[in-house]
Amino acid sequence: NPALTVFDFEKFSKAAHAHGVPLIIDNTFATPVNCRPFQWGADIVTHSTTKYMDGHGSCVGGAIVDSGNFDWMAHAEKFPGLTTPDDSYHGIVYAEKFGKEGAFITKATAQLMRDFGSIPSPYNSYILNIGLESLHCRMKQHCANGMAVAKFLSESDMVEQVSYPSLPGDPYYSRAQKYMNGGETCGVVSFRIKGSRTDAEAFMKHLKIFAIETHVADARSCCLHPASSTHRQLTDQELLDAGISSNLIRMSCGLENTEDLVQDIAQALDAVKASR
Repeated sequence: NPALTVFDFEKFSKAAHAHGVPLIIDNTFATPVNCRPFQWGADIVTHSTTKYMDGHGSCVGGAIVDSGNFDWMAHAEKFPGLTTPDDSYHGIVYAEKFGKEGAFITKATAQLMRDFGSIPSPYNSYILNIGLESLHCRMKQHCANGMAVAKFLSESDMVEQVSYPSLPGDPYYSRAQKYMNGGETCGVVSFRIKGSRTDAEAFMKHLKIFAIETHVADARSCCLHPASSTHRQLTDQELLDAGISSNLIRMSCGLENTEDLVQDIAQALDAVKASR
């Protein structure tokens, strides 16, 4: 994000396990609807539930899901927090008491949540549960809108490059086909407008449906120009070194009508073109 790289799960799970460490995957964008990392060797999966799982930007939250497959005791010297007594919790050794199936997640809930206080309120949990009920339906529309936008942008003479792993020709297309459900990824599309930072900023100003926000993965379509917002402290060269050009724009396609979103982008690009 915003590079939209599809991780090679099998390759890195083998590398991680060869070195005696678990593979932890952030599956926020794809969600369990489109990607199931445990099937490809991941040990722990995290989610920012604020994004697609909630789906409406209603509450802040996160989730940790432990597969229970990683053998902590086999690499005890690397994980003393799990394999040695916890003096703050009656001297319990999590990996011995709960085994590989429950050691990590029990420590996370019993000790770390106690110490850090990262516990959602009952109402936030209620809101999240409502969002989860429609996740499988919403992801279909997010992906359909993402594909339509990516295809339109890839055919525009105002666009230099498009990043969307589900689009044929994308560098990560083959990985998306392998690791994602039906090759579908998410509703987020990144592209480089032909021109400069100024052209990217002008494009943003002409949008009517897409809201200019740092938020992403929401029912409402959002748009972000990293160079003038989240990464504004970097120079153009530092942006390039980070893999983010000054003319890069990230579009998060919501649940609106597909044609409306495409037309909104089209009129904004036309406005930039007319101003040159």
